[in-house]
Amino acid sequence: MSPTSSSAKGQASYSEDGLPEFSPMTWKLQEIRAAIPARLFVRDTRRGLAWLVVDLIMVACCWKAALYIDPTFRSRAAAQYLSVPGAEVARWACWAVYWWFQGLIFTGIWVIGHECGHGAFSASQQVCNVVGFITHTALWTPYFSWKISHHRHHSNHASMERDEVYVPKTRSDLGIPQEGEGHIDYEEYLGDTPIYTLFMLVRQQVLAFPAYLLYNVSGQKDYPRFTNHFDPNSILFNKEQRNAVLISNAGIIAMVALVREASRIWGAAVVVKFYGIPWLCVTHWFIMITYLHHTDPALPHYRQPEWNFQRGAAATVDRDFLGWMGRFFLHDVAHYHVVHHFFPKMPFYHGAEATKYLREFIGEHYHYSDKPVFKALWDNYNDCQFVEDTGNVLFYRDRKGQSIMRPAATYRANVASSAH
Repeated sequence: MSPTSSSAKGQASYSEDGLPEFSPMTWKLQEIRAAIPARLFVRDTRRGLAWLVVDLIMVACCWKAALYIDPTFRSRAAAQYLSVPGAEVARWACWAVYWWFQGLIFTGIWVIGHECGHGAFSASQQVCNVVGFITHTALWTPYFSWKISHHRHHSNHASMERDEVYVPKTRSDLGIPQEGEGHIDYEEYLGDTPIYTLFMLVRQQVLAFPAYLLYNVSGQKDYPRFTNHFDPNSILFNKEQRNAVLISNAGIIAMVALVREASRIWGAAVVVKFYGIPWLCVTHWFIMITYLHHTDPALPHYRQPEWNFQRGAAATVDRDFLGWMGRFFLHDVAHYHVVHHFFPKMPFYHGAEATKYLREFIGEHYHYSDKPVFKALWDNYNDCQFVEDTGNVLFYRDRKGQSIMRPAATYRANVASSAH
């Protein structure tokens, strides 16, 4: 069947005329900032350090508890009371509990480094850089290099031309014909089996962050082919930032040496169980959190001239991520991300209160979702496929080429896809 010869099921009944319309916000950033009390912008170094100490204590306690897992369940008593197979099941169940909580705690430490990169941890840039470099390097993130590109992401969020990450693919990127060029069978272009979709989603969760650092995967498609975070001459950096990139690289090289030495002393399997798998959990949680922050069919993306900083900052969503565990272990990074995009130097412990003021001021432009996050991950991975080649205010289309929002008439491109 030719991709342009027929239409997918349900296409005939779909019309964009009845979709909710969206108009970008018109406030200035100064007006939004004025709605939030100044005290919520104050950074408290001691408070930030106290949270870091709590995280490190929890790491040590989990690590200490894990030391007893194998001796306990490989003992004669465990085999007697649980049976040998039962003891093995219990042993691996305990390791799974360790990986879950240690992975969350490691991710919280990564979030502390993220705070440092924004200058939200302390009013002292030196304190931020020291703490951020140590915490991020310990978790295989080149602190200064990522800090530079992440700042550019915040400065250009939701801009099709200049954002650094999670830039949507366009219709032409995927080779999909324009509406009006005949009926389009979107299944031919975007249809995947659930098993393949799950495989691709798992691949994203495990490999996306290293792939972004090494190969600019999901970054700006106009960057040179070998753009990465480790080349001091990369387009990501200017000449003044060269030494910072080299320092970040030196930190990662030191981590390689430390892990090799730890593997020599205690064995690779022990290092993987105590440190490697929790670190993989960090990459999973970090990618899941950021993907769900910036990828949703209700969130707009912009082209010039409609983009500005505050419109881009509002194009993200707060989520009830893992309930109390997300709030405590992950330092509210997912629960109050919208206000963070407006004011990245605001410390995380003021996010909840600041969000109340922000939500009251910007109203319908504030996005929140209480959908279970693993369901949201699956749904958004399927529903956010591409945006149009034309128009300055854009919304994702799903595997059927359909949207759930459309720009108001003033911002709408004159394209044939207004009803298809």
